[in-house]
Amino acid sequence: MNGASREALAAARERLDALTDSTSVDATRLSDELAAVTALLDREVSLRRVLTDPAQPGEAKAELVQRLLGGQVDGTAVDLVGGMVRSRWSQPRDLVDALEELASLADLTAAQQANALDDVEDELFRFGRIVASHPDLRAALTDRGAGAPAKTELLRRLLGGRAHATTERLVMRLVTVSRGRSLEAGLESLSKLAAARRDRLVAVVTSAVPLSDTQKQRLGAALAKLYGRRMHLNLDVDPEVVGGIRVQVGDEVINGSLADRLEDAARRMAS
Repeated sequence: MNGASREALAAARERLDALTDSTSVDATRLSDELAAVTALLDREVSLRRVLTDPAQPGEAKAELVQRLLGGQVDGTAVDLVGGMVRSRWSQPRDLVDALEELASLADLTAAQQANALDDVEDELFRFGRIVASHPDLRAALTDRGAGAPAKTELLRRLLGGRAHATTERLVMRLVTVSRGRSLEAGLESLSKLAAARRDRLVAVVTSAVPLSDTQKQRLGAALAKLYGRRMHLNLDVDPEVVGGIRVQVGDEVINGSLADRLEDAARRMAS
């Protein structure tokens, strides 16, 4: 997103945070309702065009949302969507993308409230690695000819009882309603949203051998000081990784041995 849409999404995130700070708001239910509105606007092209038409008064668009959704979803979701359509969007599709993101953020907020956000982050990462290493599984989950019930049942067999409920919900929604994205891109987006809930960056760390707890703590602390942000480490093991370790933070890739990188981090912090 860019321009007006980026500003509108930022404002919507702030409203979502304000709403979910209240203990009276069920973040999981809100997530389901936002996902339902996302599906509606994804199907109804003409409706999303009307709701993002800059020539229409914001209050008139909010009233339309009230007429359409009132009684169908909770008042909290209606108010949130009403506030979003009052904002200006660069293109109609951006509103749908924003609603989808807010639905995911509401689920992640519920996990955070349950002190389970770290588990969800790790599970999303591990699931992505499983998909990447099993082409047959990926093919089954992305098969356009397979219906949502079949994919849901497959995911329940894979994740049921093995992952947090939030992880299962997020992955289910991603697989059954992909909206044209690749599975890998969707999982990466969810991981970034989860990290952002704690204002942290995600470092994908691939090492030739598993890192010890001390090494993980030292690496995490060094990266946090280098980037000026709290850092969440997603750990993977690949015996063929060059130099013993590979660290990716966003688009930046750091290669080299763990000892060399830590010594370099220390030098950079001291300079």
